[in-house]
Amino acid sequence: MPQAAHAEPELEAVKRQKVYEAIAEQIQRLILSKLKVGDKIPSERELADTLQVSRGSLRDAIRSLELMGLLEPRQGAGTIVRANSVDSMKPFADALKQRQQMVSELLDFREMFEPPMAARAAKNLNSMDQIILMDRILHRQEEKIAAGEPAIAEDAEFHYNVALTCGNSVVLKVIDLLMDLLRDTRQRALQVPGRAEKSLAGHRRILDAIRQRDPEAAHAAMRHHIREIQQLVLKDFERGAKTISR
Repeated sequence: MPQAAHAEPELEAVKRQKVYEAIAEQIQRLILSKLKVGDKIPSERELADTLQVSRGSLRDAIRSLELMGLLEPRQGAGTIVRANSVDSMKPFADALKQRQQMVSELLDFREMFEPPMAARAAKNLNSMDQIILMDRILHRQEEKIAAGEPAIAEDAEFHYNVALTCGNSVVLKVIDLLMDLLRDTRQRALQVPGRAEKSLAGHRRILDAIRQRDPEAAHAAMRHHIREIQQLVLKDFERGAKTISR
């Protein structure tokens, strides 16, 4: 007598009131039941259509699973399964805490370093060409945000050009290293709903202060900008930690 075929789990449409959590749970169920390490998950468009959710909610869910260690984004290959068992997730909780501490310290350093850097840029501004260049960077950033595209390169380029306006080669090296250390974190942070718009608004305040050659205003604008980033990034880590603990 032939054995009954096992029914494969189906993805279901997600109710709006539990979008973020339900998406993460369904993708996790798919990973645990059907996929193995190294497999690529369905495309963002396919998942959004199947689950009947927005791209933004889907990205939040995928990001949380990346923080859990279940998924890993790979250049040119999409998002792949990094681990497919519940037990394998346990070490990632500790790793997440360590990474959160490192990122927190890096952001704390940014608050110590970048506001005086912006003040120095306002004081040392010697050509409107520098302002025109930063205006163009922000224009590109605005266009990408409007198109729903990541503006990570423009974000880093703006801060680099603020450093460039200081006229100090050591400052350039430090900001370059800092942007590199925070690349992954900034990529996640800029995908948090509303974060990209806040970043652009913060950059505009900083640029306006530099344009007016007002060191105090530039210092305050940069400090406010860094603190906004810190709050959003650390909240993102906390959300990932809560998902892991379930």
